[in-house]
Amino acid sequence: QVQLVESGGGLVQPGGSLRLSCAASESIININAMGWYRQAPGKQRELVATITRRGSTDYADSVKGRFTISRDNAKNTVDLQMNSLKPEDTAVYYCNVDFVIMGVYWGQGTQVTVSS
Repeated sequence: QVQLVESGGGLVQPGGSLRLSCAASESIININAMGWYRQAPGKQRELVATITRRGSTDYADSVKGRFTISRDNAKNTVDLQMNSLKPEDTAVYYCNVDFVIMGVYWGQGTQVTVSS
């Protein structure tokens, strides 16, 4: 059973930055893609950013230019650097990994609150 553990969430003022990290208990070399999703109260879970096995990235229009996804194969981590945060970025952020053989796994989520 693969475990994904997220960290780095918290309370930040508008315009501030946070860095989320997701650590996998298994190697992330053999994956189809990894990503970050978020779910705000009363809303559906939405894709924030993804990175493929080859390193291609994609972002939701609402975060382009502000968020950056990256991965570290040696540490088995995928990070999300979030800059210029806005109140509408407030949500629970979830890590997602699609392993080639083992399938899809989700983290438990980490709360990000952007408020003054």
